[in-house]
Amino acid sequence: MYSIASLTIPVPPQVVEGLAVLTTLRFFQYGISRTRAIALIAKAESGAIRSTPTTFIGKAVTPIHALASFIPSVTYVLCVTGNLFTQPAWMQRMSLPDDYFQHETKAVLRIAACASTFVLLRFVGRAFTHLGNQWHAVGRREKPRVVQTGPYAVVRHPLYTNMLIQQALFAVMFWSYAPLAGLGIVAGAFAVKIPIEASALIMEDAAVAAEYRAYMQRVPARVIPFLW
Repeated sequence: MYSIASLTIPVPPQVVEGLAVLTTLRFFQYGISRTRAIALIAKAESGAIRSTPTTFIGKAVTPIHALASFIPSVTYVLCVTGNLFTQPAWMQRMSLPDDYFQHETKAVLRIAACASTFVLLRFVGRAFTHLGNQWHAVGRREKPRVVQTGPYAVVRHPLYTNMLIQQALFAVMFWSYAPLAGLGIVAGAFAVKIPIEASALIMEDAAVAAEYRAYMQRVPARVIPFLW
């Protein structure tokens, strides 16, 4: 039984776990479908990716942050679903502390994190819309341009911002430390990847180098305004 908004409502733990699983699946479905669609548009309108990182670090950093972000959530979905929407004992050992929260408060926080994921997907959609035909995992397309509108007027890498926020939401949704470990790895990977994208790829293109240099001065925040 959980007390929500002063009402006592029977919410079995399996319902919260099921909601977290469904929310995670929706996150995957949206991200994969939107990426596949925008990749086709980008290739058709802006050409193939013309240059990619040449160093080992440059080639490895994208798979590293992709795996660090997906492994905790994929593991959660598979294990919780296979265990009839109950976290296995080994997974519960990685749970966030319960000492400061009543069971009903914990449930409300987890449900709120699920709802926040759907809100965040709207911001992800806006970033994709403004990025448009310039999308790429890492590299420079044949017809590059500097995207400076929408969320790109606030931070230079809003999709990275969204990914970090989602990892934090996953930690609350799953009530687990595992996504926080993934968040740390992802943030470290971004710290390596962003300079590679800027200096080793974009700034080498004479067609956009000056414009991008001015853009960096106008929008100094890479991922988090006033912090990073």
